[in-house]
Amino acid sequence: MSHVIDAPFLDHAPRDVAGWLNHFEQVEIPVLASTVAAIAELAAHEDAVDAHLLAETLGGDPLMVLKLLRHVAQRRSARSLTDAETMTAAVVLLGIPPFFHAFGDQATVEDRLASEPLALQGLQAVLQRAHRAARFAIGFAVYRLDHDAAVIHEAALLHDFAELLLWVHAPRLALEIAARQQADPTLRSADAQRQVLNVALSEVQQALMKAWHLPELLVKISDDHASGSPQVRNVQLAIRLARHTARGWDNPALPDDIAEIAVLLNMAQEPTLQLLQEIDD
Repeated sequence: MSHVIDAPFLDHAPRDVAGWLNHFEQVEIPVLASTVAAIAELAAHEDAVDAHLLAETLGGDPLMVLKLLRHVAQRRSARSLTDAETMTAAVVLLGIPPFFHAFGDQATVEDRLASEPLALQGLQAVLQRAHRAARFAIGFAVYRLDHDAAVIHEAALLHDFAELLLWVHAPRLALEIAARQQADPTLRSADAQRQVLNVALSEVQQALMKAWHLPELLVKISDDHASGSPQVRNVQLAIRLARHTARGWDNPALPDDIAEIAVLLNMAQEPTLQLLQEIDD
């Protein structure tokens, strides 16, 4: 049985990144209703559950992945030298019974946004984009034989978690940003965010990742301003491709994306496009 978050929606933007950080530190992160149902089902057969099964079953919910990584980081011993960089590693560190104890009773996104159906649609669009970006990212990483493919997949999945938190906790502000971009298709996301929120969400997200002590490699790969290492490029290009193909494969920005992905994968452009469409199917 899930519970409901009773914190009111935020209708007025804090002044700066510190204000947003303070707000998100104090509110609960709800997860998808399907996640709550899956955890209840797995808990009934706890003896048969291992870390891989949990990660496989729940790893498609970026809010659940975020909560778990934050929870484990908060409990990590100062003597522990290694970060839990993936959901599987986090469950291994935490243990199966403590996992069910910590996450057995959670609020759901659907309950939280029951009175805001348009915001729920907005959140679902971000989720869909995150899933496609993660699929592209791991496709590129596997092709490149990158041994951190699992972390790259997770970085792409979590890339827009601050936007998910905005839809959940400040739905009217998120809808205002969407309305401004719809009215002016040339308005960049970061500029629309600054107009409504006083900050760009990427700045809030980097601050949250550091405050919550999320894995260093994950923070580095997720930083759009980081040096252009192949891993950072892998995630950036996967995110861009997912955005530009959200409504089909005829976006005018696509030829540039394909050219850059071809360079990353060391392939010609025609087979690159073919590979991308295979990954998407």
